[in-house]
Amino acid sequence: MSGLSRIGVAIDSDLLKQFDKRIGRRGYTNRSEAFRDLIRDDLVEQTWESPDADVVGTITLVYDHHVRLLSEKLNAIQHDHHHNILSTLHVHLDHDNCLEVLVVRGKSAAVRKVADVLVSTKGVKHGRLTITTTGKGLK
Repeated sequence: MSGLSRIGVAIDSDLLKQFDKRIGRRGYTNRSEAFRDLIRDDLVEQTWESPDADVVGTITLVYDHHVRLLSEKLNAIQHDHHHNILSTLHVHLDHDNCLEVLVVRGKSAAVRKVADVLVSTKGVKHGRLTITTTGKGLK
């Protein structure tokens, strides 16, 4: 860090009590680190909103592998976007359902496109893209 700056924040007492409970459950020992994390989260989100930003993330999919040709479609899509997919994890949740987690990297627009194509594939029950920064320029 380049140095610490102290600031004052006026906040409703009830809101602060709720915040303190939440950060306590999450393991924070003080408000300062919780506030820093909130600010970092917002800055990270601002970064990956730019289509040209370099990002990393995960795409999580849940699907029924019995759906005709779904596994093959998902596999073909992943091969089409191999330059953005670093790794995959496939888990058999039960007799019918699979969980697949893809680690992705690239420009924000490209990563979003891969996620949109995969999540919108007919037969995917649920999907979510989680994006974060590569860490460059973040303190």
